[in-house]
Amino acid sequence: MHDRKNTLTEGWAPAARGLALVAWLLAGSAQAQAEDKPVYRCPGNLYTDALSAKEAIGKGCKTLEGAPITVIQSIKPKAASTSSSSTGGEKVAADDQKARDADKRRILEAELQKEEAALSALQKQYNNGQPERQGDERNFQKYQDRVNELKAALTRKEADVAALRRELTAAGSGK
Repeated sequence: MHDRKNTLTEGWAPAARGLALVAWLLAGSAQAQAEDKPVYRCPGNLYTDALSAKEAIGKGCKTLEGAPITVIQSIKPKAASTSSSSTGGEKVAADDQKARDADKRRILEAELQKEEAALSALQKQYNNGQPERQGDERNFQKYQDRVNELKAALTRKEADVAALRRELTAAGSGK
């Protein structure tokens, strides 16, 4: 079985060896040409072989010797396409805008009422800085910690109510 020759590859073997030799020679000559050109590292982490020696010195570039260089091309980012659902340039019918504004105002008013009720409850519990002691607050520090937490919560609620009032004022002016 070994003495039988494959007639298909018999004629190709010398040609394939010849092609491999040509490819090897071309690769070697390309590498020799690449080695003929010095590669420079310039400020800003820029690597180039397109400069002459005078240009490289003028730009403050240094010659790289003996270091293999790999070039990886970056992918250019695609331009941002405008979305059809963006609200920036869309025109809304006047009736639709009025309905949206009314909904916004109604939602803000409901939120303001809820926050004002919560603020009133906190003020009642805070009792001008003298809230009633609870059963587990025999230790004065525990009581003082709760008073401080109430004061912080009260300050946050007041800020929330003020922000909602500003938002309602802006919504009412047709901003």
